[in-house]
Amino acid sequence: MINQVEVADTRLHVVRHGNGPPLLLLVGLGGRSDFWAGTIEHFAPDFDCISFDHRKTGKSAPSDVITTVEVLAKDAIALLNKLGLEKVDIIGHSLGGAMAQYIAVHAPERVNRLVLSATWAGPTGFFQSLFDHRKAVLKNCGPAEYLLQGNLLGNPGWWSMGHHETMVAGIDARLKAFVGLEIELERMAAVCGHDLRALVPNIKAKTLVVCAQDDSITPLPLSEELARLIPGARLEILPTGNHFAPNTTPESWRQKVEGFLRP
Repeated sequence: MINQVEVADTRLHVVRHGNGPPLLLLVGLGGRSDFWAGTIEHFAPDFDCISFDHRKTGKSAPSDVITTVEVLAKDAIALLNKLGLEKVDIIGHSLGGAMAQYIAVHAPERVNRLVLSATWAGPTGFFQSLFDHRKAVLKNCGPAEYLLQGNLLGNPGWWSMGHHETMVAGIDARLKAFVGLEIELERMAAVCGHDLRALVPNIKAKTLVVCAQDDSITPLPLSEELARLIPGARLEILPTGNHFAPNTTPESWRQKVEGFLRP
């Protein structure tokens, strides 16, 4: 089921599919729920899977509000209110993981179990340098080179070689739906501005942190730090998959998540 749902000052493109307890899937910097298409199909027999395009991205409506992690997380909470869901399991990947942390810290009563995939508690010098470089590529080389860079960074080399046509087609689709320079820079500023190191130790939800050993956008030490900071968090490390492991090594990634959600 696909719907346009009014929340706060905007309208979100919402995807909902499956049966069972509610599972909210929060997407990363790309902002489009189709990142989760294969994951939703996999979990739909046992979970009521819900995802959405971030405001100003995909098929969601424009907005004059500056994008921050807080704004995006509050959109997710407002969506749960609209859908009449009091408490959900949450999977957040990358920027979606930052949103999930915000919800778990500021609205703990809404979170049952928490999966934090390829994400971070706060920035580092490396992280800032990486995103400064990505911003420079976008501004100086254009969106096509920026999106190619993102794929070369986020996919394992072996996957990119074996799925080159799929990667190129994905970049073409992203390019056609590109949100524009200013909005993308705003979204990267939201990424770099996320820092909940002082607050994630207050997370009470049962938490899984999962990351690939070869993640080059949110490297493994960021997930290791996050798992240390959240009381009782379980850390699972994939041998490969890079930043986009939910889609490059889906069987391995889903096995870790299923072992947590369906012990």
